Amino acid sequence: MTILLAGCGDLGTEAGLRFAAAGHRVVGWRRSPEKLPAEIEGVAADLSAAALPAFPAGIAAVVIAVAADSPTEAAYRAAYVDGLSHVLDALDRDGVTPRRVLFVSSTAVYGDAGGGWVDESTTAAPGGFSGRIIREAEELLLSRLRGTGCVPVVLRLGGIYGPGRTRLIDQVRNGAAVAPDEPRYTNRIHRDDAAAAIVHLCTMESMPAPVYVGVDNEPADLGDVLGFLASEMGYAEPPIGPAGEARGGNKRCSNALLRSTGFEFAYPSFREGYRDILAGKGARHP
Repeated sequence: MTILLAGCGDLGTEAGLRFAAAGHRVVGWRRSPEKLPAEIEGVAADLSAAALPAFPAGIAAVVIAVAADSPTEAAYRAAYVDGLSHVLDALDRDGVTPRRVLFVSSTAVYGDAGGGWVDESTTAAPGGFSGRIIREAEELLLSRLRGTGCVPVVLRLGGIYGPGRTRLIDQVRNGAAVAPDEPRYTNRIHRDDAAAAIVHLCTMESMPAPVYVGVDNEPADLGDVLGFLASEMGYAEPPIGPAGEARGGNKRCSNALLRSTGFEFAYPSFREGYRDILAGKGARHP
């Protein structure tokens, strides 16, 4: 079947390569399509613009994987709300009804839970503009596709790490890491597992749920993660102290629903994932 990737950066490219390896035709919309590997048919497209290319014939699934150009409210709205709206408008324009449309969202829509557990049944309560705008995009997807025959799927990813995504490693290496003086849970997913989850939810035979949380099996205290990285790299334990505002809030996200579909993680915790990164495994996509 044909897969359209609307937004084809690092995560979208990895998903595209996995779709292609499974025998699917993959078309990638991207501002700089010449950077895409040969397995993905690159098409020049700017999702922030209303005029998008025509959809390829026989399209079975659309994956919308966008990222804001800068950490501003305007940039988030242009990427997530406007970009999604333009893709949905193009579906209407071309009279195309793919079997599934998957939107890559974020656990930022939950805000802060004071260290408590959240899952798909938890009411979204974003604390900042990023989570609020992404939540608006989720609602737009679900409302626009309701009753169309096209199944919408929202995948709320935790913090993505992997090749080229080494913020915590860099902090430890540069001596800038500080372990919070109070417990602070973090939730992450390796880039490869995030891409594999996209492929799984787009191609599995059973009907997907409207929303899935995409995180690994172990919400982890930030201090434990930093301590592990320091030990693996041969550095002293980071000092304990005020660590500033929590990125993404303090919460523990459950991946039970995703795992119930038969999905298996290559990197079930941060330990396996960071060890591979430190060993130089995996490719960074342009």
